[in-house]
Amino acid sequence: MAQVERRYSIGEVSELLDVPIHVLRQWESRFPQLKPKRDRVKRRYYLHADIEIARRIKQLTRHEKLSSEGARMRLTQELHIEGRPKTRKELLDLVDRIENDVRDLLDLLDRKPTDPQR
Repeated sequence: MAQVERRYSIGEVSELLDVPIHVLRQWESRFPQLKPKRDRVKRRYYLHADIEIARRIKQLTRHEKLSSEGARMRLTQELHIEGRPKTRKELLDLVDRIENDVRDLLDLLDRKPTDPQR
């Protein structure tokens, strides 16, 4: 049986992200990436992916001090680049994988016999 994803009300998202409800509504109008769904009685609800987008908007506008336009452009780039780390943990995991690959390559170079004719 398929599991239904949890739906969050705008009030719950407001509390989770520590931003006023009216700010979430403004972000909906300013950021095409943030489009919560609506139920039959037209109440908006957010899914986990919507909350992550709102969290990223908050990070870009409040902590990185980007304008709405700058944040919209950055978010567009981030959402359209496949495989790009979206969280700090994903970034650190990627750095670890690259570091391990480099070590493996260096080990291969160290083990390769040198050509006496060079």
